[in-house]
Amino acid sequence: MTGTSRAARPARRTRPPVPVRWPLSLMLLVLLLAGCSALGSVLAGSAWWWVLLIVATVVLASAAGIRRARAPAALVPVLTMGVLVLLLTLLFGSGTGLLWLLPTGDTLTVFADQAEAGIVSIQTQDTPAEVFDGILFLLAVGVGVLAILMDTLAIGLRWPALAGIPVLVPIAVPGVVEPDGAGWTALVATAVAYLVLLRVEVHLRPPAVDTAGPVAPVGSDGVALRGTVAIAALGIVAALVVSSSVPQYGGAASGGRSSSALFGSGITPMIDLGDDLRRPQAGPALHYRTSAEEQPYFALLTLDDIRGATWLPRAVEPDPENTVTDIEIPPGLTQEVARTTVTTVVGIDGVATDLLPVPVPATSVAGLTGDWFWNNNTRSISSADSTTVGQRYSVTSLELQPTREQLRQADGRYPIGIEPSLVLPADTPAVIGETARTVTAGATSNYDAAVALQDYLRGSDFTYDTEAPVDEGYDGGGADVIGTFLEAKRGYCVHFASAMAMMSRSLGIPSRITLGYLPGTRTSTVIDGLNRYNVDSHDLHAWPELYFTGVGWVPFEPTPGRGSIPDYAQPENSAVSGQPTGAAAPQVAPQQNDADGLQTDSLSTDTTTDDGVGEILLRIGLVAVGLLILLLVPGVWRRWRARRRRLRLADGRADAAVAWQELTDTAVDHGVGVSDTLTARELSEGLLARRGVGDTPEVTAALDRLLVATERTRYARRPAPAAAGDPRLLPDLDTVTRAVRGGSSRLDRLRAVLVPASLSSPVLRRMGLAGDTADVREGAADERTPTGA
Repeated sequence: MTGTSRAARPARRTRPPVPVRWPLSLMLLVLLLAGCSALGSVLAGSAWWWVLLIVATVVLASAAGIRRARAPAALVPVLTMGVLVLLLTLLFGSGTGLLWLLPTGDTLTVFADQAEAGIVSIQTQDTPAEVFDGILFLLAVGVGVLAILMDTLAIGLRWPALAGIPVLVPIAVPGVVEPDGAGWTALVATAVAYLVLLRVEVHLRPPAVDTAGPVAPVGSDGVALRGTVAIAALGIVAALVVSSSVPQYGGAASGGRSSSALFGSGITPMIDLGDDLRRPQAGPALHYRTSAEEQPYFALLTLDDIRGATWLPRAVEPDPENTVTDIEIPPGLTQEVARTTVTTVVGIDGVATDLLPVPVPATSVAGLTGDWFWNNNTRSISSADSTTVGQRYSVTSLELQPTREQLRQADGRYPIGIEPSLVLPADTPAVIGETARTVTAGATSNYDAAVALQDYLRGSDFTYDTEAPVDEGYDGGGADVIGTFLEAKRGYCVHFASAMAMMSRSLGIPSRITLGYLPGTRTSTVIDGLNRYNVDSHDLHAWPELYFTGVGWVPFEPTPGRGSIPDYAQPENSAVSGQPTGAAAPQVAPQQNDADGLQTDSLSTDTTTDDGVGEILLRIGLVAVGLLILLLVPGVWRRWRARRRRLRLADGRADAAVAWQELTDTAVDHGVGVSDTLTARELSEGLLARRGVGDTPEVTAALDRLLVATERTRYARRPAPAAAGDPRLLPDLDTVTRAVRGGSSRLDRLRAVLVPASLSSPVLRRMGLAGDTADVREGAADERTPTGA
């Protein structure tokens, strides 16, 4: 009967089992993260590393899962890239994706903004750079792409030795940016990971075979080991050469300091400005002649986005139509403000940057070499294909003369684009706002409050000192630094400008910081009736600008002993003395936004680096919980099905076929090879060969009773009268299934609980999505209730 049954079934060709490659994926993860640890010398903090760990883990695990599901090899990197896009949408899409995962048009816009913000942040920060959201996005994309490339090389193409090449990218970055390159710890960790990767691949490689059978050359393991060591040694040497010998690119902004092409763009904000001011010998920057009545400040860049320990320019996409031959009037400036058109002829002497120093507000520039474009938000003129080296140009600009009364009456609504200039970090020290309210007590307008802040900072309590912030460890322009500065009362222009800008924001007055040059020193040279002025690196300067409706951005000068105070900001006899009086908070006129009428005197907050990373990690944690729940679903479903079968057996509503079905599923779940051509007796013989089943008489007897009852149910012309209500079926089933579980390894038992193979359907198996088809049963026997005699 058994032979007839087997002969009636056509033999089915089964695929070979999928080779075990997960140890190689694990080592790729270790290698990639070891290489990324080299970025620790150029990036601040360590929270970014954990985000990279999550991204790399998801990508490599997805690639392994897709390959395990027998997807065509050519589709594995494509599908894995799709997983990366879903993950990026979840982490950085700001909720624009469908179900937070599927990207939309808005998601692509968010990605573009994130990438642009990251590039601007990289270009304007010194090292170690604060890892803001934009930089974190770029890091996540880069690590995801590197992980896909490494997986394709090592597993898809089986070229594990080449998988070390992508890791050279993060290792090389410190060598480009820092003189010392990557740290030795990161290099050694990367080299060791690469060595282990190659060794694991050799161990997993199937032995060579020929027609006579397997061939194992004598000493093959030793040869493989020596080859692995040799390749790893070459990798170590390559990493050292790349990291330590790559030249630093870029030039000096003001005549001497080398600047990286990745971090910093000629003049890097805040701290590098202080380094230039502290240089013993000043280097030449530029010279100029001007028709202006007052010698102009030369602006390079405005910063209005404060993050962590630094200020950054607002990320804005360059517009190729904004040529410097016709520059728009600054936003907010009305015709009521008096102005004079002036011309300034500039020659660059030692400034090497892609930012053009010009008097502001400029209306046109002529004579430049290369393509230059203006930006109305940052008030910068920049080039993507040229620098300031050797430039000679003429600038037409406006000399503005707003009156005190115009500024006092500028209490209208703020345009919507001014909102970012009201933001303060969430962890801003309380001393900033408290000092601002104390200093401006009695001010009746934003203008009076601004003058009071300027007079306070220029007062006798404060001292201009370029060394004290460095010596005492509070250099820079971040919120914490300014909190310390207001207590120490010693610093240079960066601290004074940042302090006035932050205190203004705490009062609801939009503010930003401009970086550039002071007017310089007049010489005895006169050309066409105009004196020549020389500007050097010691003239580098930072000053605040405050926004007034109807006037626009208005510069102030809070740094004592530096620059000159504009006429409209000169102190006058008023009730505001500029010194703390301990009086009540000022009655500064609140400002509203044009679009939504929100009160801007309420402090806005922004997300700092740690907060942004924390939010991403929280989101990842929630997703992890969701994934964990999904992972538990198969096990829960399997247990429910087993319990349902046992209840039917206990109630006498199921026959021996249902009991054998449950035994077969249990065997499949615990790694027993069961194919669709296997008979019940053959499965019984296979189970008897397992530890804990065949060597126990009680289990053997129970299995034999189950087998006899099953064969009677399946093959007898008339079912046995007691087949559906046999009281021994359930106890025998429990005895045998316990023995099968007890004789399985811990890994098999864990797999049976989490990913029971018996749940795989024949349809999924035919598609190659349900594991090894050679080892999984395809629809052995359908559950059915007794049909009667």
